[in-house]
Amino acid sequence: MPNCQGFTRRTALKAGALSAFGLSTGDLLRLKAESGVVDTGKSVILIWLDGGPSHLETYDPKPGAPSEYRGPWGDRPTNVPGIRFSEMLPLHAKHADAMCVLRSVNHATGDHFAAAHWMLTGRFGSTTVDKVQKYPSVGSCVSKLVPAKVPDLPNYVGLPAAESVFLYPGYQGAAYLGGAYDPFQVNLQQKYLAANHKPEIQKPPFLNSITGIGDRMNERSSLLKQLDGIDRRIDQTGAMGTMDHHHQAALQILLGSSARHAFDMDLEDAKTRDRYGRGPWGHYTLMARRLVESGVRFVTVDMPHWDNHASIKSALEARLPVLDQAIDGLMQDLKDRNLLDDVLVVVMGEFGRTPKINKGLPNDPTPGRDHWGQAMSVILAGGGLKMGQVIGATNERGEYPVERALSPADVLATIYHVVGIDHRLSFPDHGGRPVPLVDGGSPIAELI
Repeated sequence: MPNCQGFTRRTALKAGALSAFGLSTGDLLRLKAESGVVDTGKSVILIWLDGGPSHLETYDPKPGAPSEYRGPWGDRPTNVPGIRFSEMLPLHAKHADAMCVLRSVNHATGDHFAAAHWMLTGRFGSTTVDKVQKYPSVGSCVSKLVPAKVPDLPNYVGLPAAESVFLYPGYQGAAYLGGAYDPFQVNLQQKYLAANHKPEIQKPPFLNSITGIGDRMNERSSLLKQLDGIDRRIDQTGAMGTMDHHHQAALQILLGSSARHAFDMDLEDAKTRDRYGRGPWGHYTLMARRLVESGVRFVTVDMPHWDNHASIKSALEARLPVLDQAIDGLMQDLKDRNLLDDVLVVVMGEFGRTPKINKGLPNDPTPGRDHWGQAMSVILAGGGLKMGQVIGATNERGEYPVERALSPADVLATIYHVVGIDHRLSFPDHGGRPVPLVDGGSPIAELI
């Protein structure tokens, strides 16, 4: 099996032999395929609904269930006959023909940390009692394996900052791949923003530092060279190499015109910004479109606060319209720019919510829903996949899959397929043991 350092030894030998006689384009493509990575040119936008959204109030409504299950709202038709969403998502309904709803994703854990790690890495690992990330995230693996399209743009970006369960970058980080493949955090000073966040959204801090940056960077680079007399061979952790990587990346980003252009939201017209919504969720979803259009491979947009154990009706009345508008803006924008086949949009959180509504919490005795890993919905859109369909189904109360049960590994294997990565590739962990990208699973056949 090929490893994730590039080609197999056999492939490298073939390449060496062919180069003596001239390596044709066809030969090169075949060799890339044998390495397990073929650059499809596609990018990914992950909308991360941190806290775990209710599947019954979003993409798997159960209007025929008893009242203690179906929740406060009914369902509505979409532009695909037979596919129905929550009545709270009227704008989503216009794009169902360009979406696939995975209604049977499950992992059977209600632990926030275990569930987020599983959904973002494709493997069970971290838990509440041991929160340390065990395996690299899908974004980090894509960043490492698929080359950057633009030299002065990061390959993996968190908007405003990638996180999971209050951890930065949390299970969206690189683990044993090394810090060089963590997401580029755009704004750690103003992060974890609610849907109804009112204060003005700050510009990425690095944009405010561009004036005079050349002289300052030259001074800092000179200082670093003076300090470079330290024998780097004594560093057994790899930390200095990571620092070098980030220093070089920072120089490229700060001095490069591509980054200044991609992150500058003032370049967007007012009509487009209004379409997405002027709050942080719409703002950063629009920025994600700007980034993938500019060449970034993987962007994650943080949309938190879905852990609604109580007052689920009022909580979702504040969030669902904002999510609906942001997704509508993104889908329409990608269509208008002929980018939908080149960008895979993924909407998911760490788990669903209990199908039976509870009685709230001691300090808020208004009904809500608790953690539920036995069933959840994930949205995939674009990416050149077969859209306009529902895959999998839960029972009449949304409790568990009754058709085509899917795992987090299946979801991530599909993402890897879209960007041209064989999900069976492996990386060596801290102990040198080869670990495949996901634990079992395979690209979802109905989509391909």
